[in-house]
Amino acid sequence: MIRALRRRALGLVAAAAVTAGLAIALPSSHAAAAAPCASAWASSAVYTNGMSASYGGHNWQAKWWTQGETPGTTGQWGVWSDQGVCGGGGQDPDPDPDPSGFVVSEAQFNQMFPNRNPFYTYNGLVAALSAYPGFAKTGDDTVKRREAAAFLANVSHETGGLVHIVEQNTANYPHYCDASQPYGCPAGQAAYYGRGPIQLSWNFNYKAAGDALGINLLANPYLVEQDPAVAMKTALWYWNTQNGPGTMTAHAAMVNGSGFGETIRSINGSLECNGGNPAQVQSRISKYQSFTQLLGVTPGNNLSC
Repeated sequence: MIRALRRRALGLVAAAAVTAGLAIALPSSHAAAAAPCASAWASSAVYTNGMSASYGGHNWQAKWWTQGETPGTTGQWGVWSDQGVCGGGGQDPDPDPDPSGFVVSEAQFNQMFPNRNPFYTYNGLVAALSAYPGFAKTGDDTVKRREAAAFLANVSHETGGLVHIVEQNTANYPHYCDASQPYGCPAGQAAYYGRGPIQLSWNFNYKAAGDALGINLLANPYLVEQDPAVAMKTALWYWNTQNGPGTMTAHAAMVNGSGFGETIRSINGSLECNGGNPAQVQSRISKYQSFTQLLGVTPGNNLSC
């Protein structure tokens, strides 16, 4: 009897509150639907004040700059503010944030190349990483991020922001066949023009890259402009194995502390370094500084050549 009277009394209070225009919390079955989940949190991404991410079925908002701090610690000193349960209409709130293990997230890649040609995809880049497992995975976290930034900065410079797939000066095309090579130019004299993120050119480079990658690029150089993963693999081949005009590979320069300037020397040092073209060198440096900032690391020393 006491319980019945208490339930009746609570009902009268609720009714009175409704009459007075006050809000009464309804059972959860009648509550508003959960907010859509924001983009899933990624450990490699940089978040600044006000940016949101989803994790563990909740939306979270960053209170200041953060990277690699898992959402969940709240309170005065926690960087993340819990925005409540999320679900529906958004991404999986708690996926594996970096399934490839690459230090650049897809969101960061898209920020780096906002006007890129659709041919150049993040998935193509990630698929190419298996060809050179030491790339951006050697040294501490700072070294890994610097190498990724250095590679992508040079790639950006070479292709106008991952816009160009092939060399724009078609007059050069017939000149890239060194017929003195014993294997010649089986795809045709004008088939070995610059393609891909580091503009692979000349029949002997297509032969060397193809042999290293297990792809017959000498017979079919067009694969570099047709397959995004193959295109990225050729760029990584040069980065990891070729000194070019320099004294070391670009990969070695970034992991042994020689600095970004040595990557420029290895890629185009004969034309740009030692005062050859300071504007082009500065263009590469500026892009590298922008990318390292996005990845949350300092650019290091020895930026120029």
